[in-house]
Amino acid sequence: MTGDVFDPEQLSRCISCGFCLPACPTYALTGDEASSPRGRITLMRALQDGVLPPDDATLAEQASSCLGCRACEPVCPAGVEYGSLLEQWRVHQWRGRRRPVLARLLMLFAERRRLLRLLGLLRRAAAGASPSAEVPTSAPPADGAPDAAGVQLLLGCFERGLFPEVSRAAQVLDPALTAPAVQGCCGALHAHNGDLAGGERMAHRLGAELPGTIVTTSGGCAAHLAAVLGRDRVRELSQWLTGRAPAGELRVDGRRARVTLQDSCHLRNGLGVYAEPRALLRSVAHYVELPSAATCCGAAGTYSLLRPRESRRILAAKIDEIEAAGVDLVVTVNPGCLRQLRTGLRRRRSTVRAVHLAELLVRVTPPSG
Repeated sequence: MTGDVFDPEQLSRCISCGFCLPACPTYALTGDEASSPRGRITLMRALQDGVLPPDDATLAEQASSCLGCRACEPVCPAGVEYGSLLEQWRVHQWRGRRRPVLARLLMLFAERRRLLRLLGLLRRAAAGASPSAEVPTSAPPADGAPDAAGVQLLLGCFERGLFPEVSRAAQVLDPALTAPAVQGCCGALHAHNGDLAGGERMAHRLGAELPGTIVTTSGGCAAHLAAVLGRDRVRELSQWLTGRAPAGELRVDGRRARVTLQDSCHLRNGLGVYAEPRALLRSVAHYVELPSAATCCGAAGTYSLLRPRESRRILAAKIDEIEAAGVDLVVTVNPGCLRQLRTGLRRRRSTVRAVHLAELLVRVTPPSG
């Protein structure tokens, strides 16, 4: 009997009602009960009780094939914390050398703080920005800051390298945001890939480095930091900008732009934040809701890299929907989603562009006169 893999109280909450099945992207993809939250919890219980051996092939496959999007949580009448159970499962399933090699490499890179900073500086220089723009040394705290420590902008481990323009845009929208260059990864990557303790340590270290309120442009980072540091310490950018949308509107070809939003799964399902980015978009553009806006795009952190075939199948349906919506832009609030959608739209040779919320808001044309 294994017995110590999962929190027994969390594992016992599932009543096998099946409300989670329609919400699960991998169940929709496969129609396989084992690929649903209910099926995976059945497997977790079999592991916990020793019914299945730890090296069972089905356990390994289902621990890996889950997106970890947590779409099952809002629809669960029993309050099952599935995301937490999945993290516990991967701690056990992916211990030692069982963790996928690519995940190990990404985690090692995220721990190298000097490399992260160098990558960000190189990308900023390539984009034509001054490398020193990453490190504003001081700024007055924004109105409504909870304490005298001010407001710190989280640069993100990979976002600063892949999309440095996002943090620049966030600082244009609120110049009170300081962005110290000496900051590490928040630990979400580790927590979601079998190193929960390491992910929590990294979050606490980052919290000490960034005192006061931490504002992040990544929904996944926001959810992880809020879980470890507390929701009072963390604000996702759309939360922070609520009530402070730039005056004016975004125009395309002489008309008000048509835009849609792809939710960040962890931001929506973990923190319940989804109205805020929509309110900001409606204030500056013609907003069109995607039927599957709340459904995962297939990025899911490292999922698109570890399981590219399933990720592309999920993404294909999303791109179909985006193109059918007749929009100019699809907006994201998470760097993984941004990379995923840009890749899919580029492959499709679509005229729709994917942008981060911060990038869209800085393009708003002020009212004339």
